[in-house]
Amino acid sequence: MDQNKAPLLEALADYHRLDRYGFTPPGHRQGRGADPRTLEIMGSDPFRDDVLSTAGVDDRKSSGEFLSKAEELMAEAVGADKAFFSTCGSSLSVKASILAVTKGSGDLLIGRDAHKSVVAGIILSGLQPRWIRPLWDRDLHIAHPPSPEEVEKMWQRYPDAAAALITSPTPYGTCADIEKIAEICHSRGKPLIIDEAWGAHLPFHDRLPTWAMDAGADICVVSVHKMGMGFEQGSIYHLQGNLVDPVRLSQCADLLSTTSANVMIYAAIDGWRRQMVQEGQSLLEKALHLADSVRTDIDAMDGLHVLGPELIRAEASHDFDPLHVLIDVAELGISGYQAIDWLRANCRIDLGLNDHRRIEATLSQSDDDQTTERLLTGLQELIEAAPEMPKPPKVQLPEPEDLEMETVLLPRDAFFGPVENVPAEEAVGRIAAEQITPYPPGVPAILPGERINAAVVDYLRTGATAGMVLPDPADPTVKTIRVVAHQRDQ
Repeated sequence: MDQNKAPLLEALADYHRLDRYGFTPPGHRQGRGADPRTLEIMGSDPFRDDVLSTAGVDDRKSSGEFLSKAEELMAEAVGADKAFFSTCGSSLSVKASILAVTKGSGDLLIGRDAHKSVVAGIILSGLQPRWIRPLWDRDLHIAHPPSPEEVEKMWQRYPDAAAALITSPTPYGTCADIEKIAEICHSRGKPLIIDEAWGAHLPFHDRLPTWAMDAGADICVVSVHKMGMGFEQGSIYHLQGNLVDPVRLSQCADLLSTTSANVMIYAAIDGWRRQMVQEGQSLLEKALHLADSVRTDIDAMDGLHVLGPELIRAEASHDFDPLHVLIDVAELGISGYQAIDWLRANCRIDLGLNDHRRIEATLSQSDDDQTTERLLTGLQELIEAAPEMPKPPKVQLPEPEDLEMETVLLPRDAFFGPVENVPAEEAVGRIAAEQITPYPPGVPAILPGERINAAVVDYLRTGATAGMVLPDPADPTVKTIRVVAHQRDQ
């Protein structure tokens, strides 16, 4: 195929060139009816490009096949058999993958460091999760992806499970040994799903961790908006091999997806694929060189440490992505929550992942000396301001074994069954009816169906006091917790 083509982008250009006009949604008519005050802030281009996919960019029968051609180009570019675009984020793509491989029943082996979207898929499907123990780092209090040995143990315990699902890279940038895990799954004729939301860029440079398709995964889900150049909600799920029915996978996505897909998201994915085929190696080489320099500069700052070798030491992760610049601020005497809030308020710099002692800057091909100098300057100012900051409240960190709570009820049954709110201290020993997720990184500490223990309650309550964000529980302060009502609690 001609990888210099971008079918969706070219079709959108033709739409404008031909001066089409639709008496269809969207009602703003390419911005004609939009509030001028809105246009003043947003500009007219987003509205101009917000047109229908069918009976818009394509005809009512989609006879131009612009989307399918763009998906075929993407699959060829990354070495997958098939690629499917999604405008509902990797959260939908993961759910669709889960439904496709399990057919909505039975057991699924899942790394316990899975994202909350995976848990949502389990709740919706009614599946029985069989949690694979991650590689817990007791010193750093980080969960790395499960080892092949742990995956093997779980297959021996649950040989009838439908598939295994592993998150790699994690939000910290650490990666699983996907090749060995795939061999273990395939020796049993079972598929492997990789939630590679943070790895859209991996196929395009050989210094980055191994791309899941190259390592033998059957389904790989990526978020183009994270480490690629797409809009928020842009996602792709890739498929290869004969262990997953591509028609069922597509139809499962159709069950969950919107019928009003955003053409701008599709077109941005299409354009990004063309850019990466043409320039990806050089663009990522620049980004990696910049990351090396930034990591060195930050690590040399008083009170800051950039994690690197300790992320891939024995009993840690198999590999890591150096574009994730994970910074320990504990020596400054402040928390990651304080650091990230201070940088936003005083330097107008936003960072993503944060916890009791770390913050993370993710670099991409968009960054350069100017943007990273802004980061370095902000961090230096943070160092100077830290002595005047109040001492952070202590977070009661649980031991790894405390985070592996017993699942005693199907997550679906616990979530949808009779529930009651109880004071957090009374929730100990009860069965959770909601998930409670420190965000970011979005890995639930409590899942529906798990028997709650005191250590995790203390962790979440002290974390909330210290600045941890908990977006999904009914009570984000964790003073109360939703649990299964007594008549079902046994």
